[in-house]
Amino acid sequence: MTLLKTPLNKTHIESGARMVPFAGWDMPVQYSGIIEEVKAVRNACGLFDVSHMGRIDIQGSAASDFLNKTLSVDVNKLKPNRAKYGVICNIDGGIIDDCIVYKFDSDHFLLVPNASNKTIVIDWLNQHKPKSNVSMIDITTQHAMIALQGPKGMQTLNDQVQSDMSLLKMFNFTQEAFCGTDVMIARTGYTGEDGVELFVPESKAAHVWNILVDSGAKPCGLGSRDLLRLEAGLLLHGNDMNTKINPFEAGLEKFVNCDKDDYLAGPALRKIRSEGPEKKLVGFYVDGNRAARPGYTINHGATQVGYITSGTYSPTLNRNIALGYVLTELIDNNKNLKCDIRGQFTDIVITKLPFYSR
Repeated sequence: MTLLKTPLNKTHIESGARMVPFAGWDMPVQYSGIIEEVKAVRNACGLFDVSHMGRIDIQGSAASDFLNKTLSVDVNKLKPNRAKYGVICNIDGGIIDDCIVYKFDSDHFLLVPNASNKTIVIDWLNQHKPKSNVSMIDITTQHAMIALQGPKGMQTLNDQVQSDMSLLKMFNFTQEAFCGTDVMIARTGYTGEDGVELFVPESKAAHVWNILVDSGAKPCGLGSRDLLRLEAGLLLHGNDMNTKINPFEAGLEKFVNCDKDDYLAGPALRKIRSEGPEKKLVGFYVDGNRAARPGYTINHGATQVGYITSGTYSPTLNRNIALGYVLTELIDNNKNLKCDIRGQFTDIVITKLPFYSR
């Protein structure tokens, strides 16, 4: 299969990035090294190519009603130039994907789903899109999406724009000229650090990227991005949630409005809310030197009571961390939980999420 290439593909290769296939794209997994890149983001600022993420432009007089029917959030309550994180659930309440929706006005939105789920999301939306008064266009390849993340990110960005981007509130976005290039800048990210995501015209992507690198931002790959999001307790669809998992199990209920009129997943989610989930996603500290990996079982005595969904060594915390599902009844009485790490039963302790926050 021929891999898709982001507008920055040539730049990555010329800069020596290690490239790997990811969700049908040729993507950089690392530049200088995952741990070095993590430290750069935590202490200064890093730069990520996230152009593989989907971008779906949704317009029309019925756009708000359409999205309220299919998304977990209430877009009518969202003000223009603001964004909101949410999930897309099927009629049984299972999570098709998580996403961010950006509202330009009541008739115009941008939906950003995960790269691996974009086609599935578009198919689901098309099944429920009204025949008139809503248009839906995949504009993924028209723009690059660049994430500038870290405590020095805003200072780095401010050197290139007229406005003070530190005044832009979280999950707000604006249009700005970046060295003569019109870009959309959103105060969003997936690292647990302050930062922004820039939506840049395809033809200007390398220009913007190189300016930020020359200004001190460290190029980073998907490997460090995954580690950073796990330290921040952020979920990854396909690992920590899927169509067999509902938002109440995944701990995402605060991003769900079950009571919206005509919400497709509303009846199922209201039932789940009433009954309560049998299992829940929690964070774990893992003893010892070996990481708990996805699929490893969680045991209480001789009984399996859960499983790991994400796990790794955290260089920021200098210890092994993991996310996983465990029976709800054991969350408050979680002594003697163990993870089967390749035949060795290792002590794990439930801890409050996120593992790391600035």
